[in-house]
Parts: sequence; C-alpha cells; structure tokens
Amino acid sequence: MGLVPGEGAAMSSWVRTALLLILGVAVAGMVIWWFSQTPGRVPAVPVAEPPQPPASSAVVAPPAIEHPLEEPSGPLAAGQVDAALTELLGRKAVASFLQTSDFPRRFAATVDNLGRPHAPAALWPVNPTGGRFTVQELPDGPVIGADNAARYTPLVLLAEGTDTARVAQLYRRMYPLLQRAYEELGYPKRYFNDRLVEVIDTLLATPEVEYPVRLRLVEVKGPIPSERPWVRYEYADPALESLTAGQKILVRAGPVNARRLKAKLAEFRAQVAKDTARR
Repeated sequence: MGLVPGEGAAMSSWVRTALLLILGVAVAGMVIWWFSQTPGRVPAVPVAEPPQPPASSAVVAPPAIEHPLEEPSGPLAAGQVDAALTELLGRKAVASFLQTSDFPRRFAATVDNLGRPHAPAALWPVNPTGGRFTVQELPDGPVIGADNAARYTPLVLLAEGTDTARVAQLYRRMYPLLQRAYEELGYPKRYFNDRLVEVIDTLLATPEVEYPVRLRLVEVKGPIPSERPWVRYEYADPALESLTAGQKILVRAGPVNARRLKAKLAEFRAQVAKDTARR
C-alpha cells in the first residue's frame, strides 16, 4: 500500500544518518533560508476592493507518486526517534554525529537543500565535520588541501559500518514524520520519498574531479579583515561552483570518500525505491 502525501494523520492508524546515507545522504535548509530564497510570497491584496472568489475552484491533483513506500508496520511517534536512532547506531555514535532535536524536520530540510545551490548547516541533522577546511597555496593559486578529506573519514566509516537494510527499515518507520515535516516546509502536495530519490540520484551523478581542485578566494571589501577566510573559498571551475550543495560536499570529501559514499547511497536507494512505479 502506498503512502500518499497529505495523509499525515492516517499514516499514524534515517552528511550523520541523513548524511550517513544521503551524505552517507550526512549526510539543513534550513527553513529560514529556503523561504527567503523561494519565490511565491503572498501578493499584496488591493485595498479598494477585496479579491472575489472564483466562480468555480478547480482541484489541483498532486503530482503522481513515482517511488511509493510500503506503509510501515510500526510507525514511530516523535518521542521515539532518539531511542530508535540510538538502537541503530549506538549511543556514542548518536552523541558524536547527530543532532537529534527535531530530527525529522532537520532531515527533511537537509535532503531538500542538498539538491539545491546552498545547504546552510544551522539545521543539519548531523554535527558539522570536525576541524577546518584546509587550503594549500600553489604557485598558480590555492587548491583544496591534500589532508582535507581526512576530516570526513569518521563519517564514511560510520556509514559503511551501518546495515543499509536496517537504516531503510528505520526510514520507513520514520516516514510519516518526515512526510509531515516536508509538507510543513511548503510542499503540501509533494511526496518526500520522491524528493529523496531525486537528490540521491543527483549525488550519484556528482562528477569525478581531477585533483588537486583549484579554488579562488572571494574578495570581501571593507575596513574590517575577515577572521574566517577559509569560508570564502569557491571552486575556480565554474562547472564545479554550479554543482548542488550535496555534490560540492562530495567533491570536498575527496575522490576515495566520494566513491565509498556513493556506493552506500546506491545501496540505500535500492532499499527505498525497489518498486518504482509511475501512478
């Protein structure tokens, strides 16, 4: 039986697991960013004469579900998420890697934003990677530091050591919460699992990049010097700079880590999109 968007109440009768599988998917959106960047603000209402309702209101059908999920046999309540994550990953890993507060909303927002140009870290469901982005200065310009990929190794190891089938099972149990969170982000007629698969496919399509990867430092004019210049680097290649936020993360993670994470992503995709069907 397929879960249908908009049936949050009825559905009640898993970058770091988000990025663990969508950045591991681990890899949020951060809701404020999303709404500030997305067109469609409420138009001004004329003062002199209020708008009249249309003579007939056509019902707009939601898009067809392309990647249905089986309804979970034991859907999670919001208060059970922490315990379920701890059971899957262990208490130490959860404390080290995840932000469990409001996890479904963080996960849904992060997945959506990994497929967009920017994914601010404020609401990620995972803790930011330790250490600092490292840059190596070469005669012809800066490149990503050779040891930068090591920052991502703990996350990659955790992702590889996690049973993909169990992660998918937890994802299905958490799905009613994720769908509701996705609808609250502004997609009341969209199916979250479709967006998840779409973003995974985008990550899997991340190009293999020749290293070292060249960078450029964005100039910031003004009398006050930047105290964090490492956050102002962009890819020198416009094609890389135009990648989505999730694809850029994979490039920063290094070619070996990227290949390992892609393999885990492909496993997870197979678990949540086994019976793809256009309805």
